[in-house]
Amino acid sequence: MTSQPTLTKAGNGPGGPGEPGPGLQAGLKNRHLSMIAIGGVIGAGLFVGSSSGIATAGPGILLSYALVGTLVVLVMRMLGEMSAANPTSGSFSAHADRALGPWAGFTIGWLYWFFWVVVLAVEATAGAVILEGWIPAVPQWAWALIVMVVLTATNLVSVGSYGEFEFWFAGIKVVAIAAFIVIGGLAVFGVLPGVDSEQAGLSNLTEHGGFLPHGPGAILTGVLLVVFSFMGSEIATLAAGESENPQQAVTKATNSIIWRVAVFYLGSIFVVVSLLPWDSKSITENGSYVAALDSLGIPHAGQIMNFIVLTSVLSCLNSGLYTASRMAFSLGERGDAPKSFARTTSRGVPRTAIIASVVFGFVAVFFNYKFPDSVFLFLVNSSGAVALFVWLVICFSQLRMRRIIKAEAPEKLVVKMWLYPYLTWATAALIVFVLGYMLTDTEHDGRKTVLLSLLVAVVVLAVAFVKEKVGGGRRGADGAARDRDEASGDAPSGVSDEVSAG
Repeated sequence: MTSQPTLTKAGNGPGGPGEPGPGLQAGLKNRHLSMIAIGGVIGAGLFVGSSSGIATAGPGILLSYALVGTLVVLVMRMLGEMSAANPTSGSFSAHADRALGPWAGFTIGWLYWFFWVVVLAVEATAGAVILEGWIPAVPQWAWALIVMVVLTATNLVSVGSYGEFEFWFAGIKVVAIAAFIVIGGLAVFGVLPGVDSEQAGLSNLTEHGGFLPHGPGAILTGVLLVVFSFMGSEIATLAAGESENPQQAVTKATNSIIWRVAVFYLGSIFVVVSLLPWDSKSITENGSYVAALDSLGIPHAGQIMNFIVLTSVLSCLNSGLYTASRMAFSLGERGDAPKSFARTTSRGVPRTAIIASVVFGFVAVFFNYKFPDSVFLFLVNSSGAVALFVWLVICFSQLRMRRIIKAEAPEKLVVKMWLYPYLTWATAALIVFVLGYMLTDTEHDGRKTVLLSLLVAVVVLAVAFVKEKVGGGRRGADGAARDRDEASGDAPSGVSDEVSAG
């Protein structure tokens, strides 16, 4: 097995024409990492997808968000443990490669890449719809092309330019949702002067059919509707590999995940379901946040929210392109993708990996306009359960990596998973349960999403095994040595080198 990709400072590599550049560079500042960590939790799905969850579960949607939020906190704790010990651009894919084998790193890495390049098309189209509404003279497809080209150019310049754009995009999201929580909270408790909020109050949580108007089962259905809006929490661990102090960045992002989920998700949804009755028609017609702002008599609420959603879309596009390209870069370094993916420019930018990712994104955008109900729908559904697959692989990777790191470099365990290994197993069981429950869901396409995602996962897994079989595997003597070490009860060979790479 090859060693994990490591951070290389500028000037350490050849960087000549046609040769690999100096590798990824530490171009992200602390303020970039802090805002990426905060903003990564707030996806556009929170603003546009929460209305269907509220309609399905009523005020009980709070329990759905709390359940998924707890799941994310636990998974991020595991990922933080591994990434603090060995920060790398491949994050969980690189950890899976080391802990479970090349087949795991290959499979989950390519699935994750596939997820984000499809997201590029979804977000580009969503942003184009908003922009066309503002400037109808420019067709929707042209807006999608413009935003994709601009953000591609941004990512191609340097990792610092990505960080700067994301700092401001995420900053706008954070400020907007914080202001929403404060203003809405004051209205809920009746202390906001000059605002029409007669129907606001905590009574909305228990009236109109009760806290669980559709029964306890609706909580699980709500989980299926909100779980995918949390995807992106792990971006900070990928980006940490290009910061000056990766271990500190990962530790900070991991330790702050609890309050970020509690404030931005639970806090804002609590305000929404307290400001309005959950069965208000305006929630489904206008969207939950627009309806909440309208209920306060705030003028131009729809346009304000469109601006915030557009910012979230651009942030998601920016981060999606960055994340997909860094995963492709890591796959290239480990021999699981073309070697050209691992080449960087003199500025430390993996240009080929970025271009390959955005090309697939452009193709997906084309499918969205040309075959929205066939090819594009297949792409969306077949990537839909990848988030849960990623979280499950993180669980199994952490179970083994804890033993590896503890045996070779216990001082690297600056972040530890709580109640190991029991809570890790419980988290994995919960994820499997959610996947199983999705198979029973035909109303919201849960079954189709899981089955199509499993189909794609099986195909990628088959490619991984064929590649390892034909190529003789990447383990070679190192893999044999590791097997001997494990048989004798010793730590695997080469662990100290890979753990200390961070």
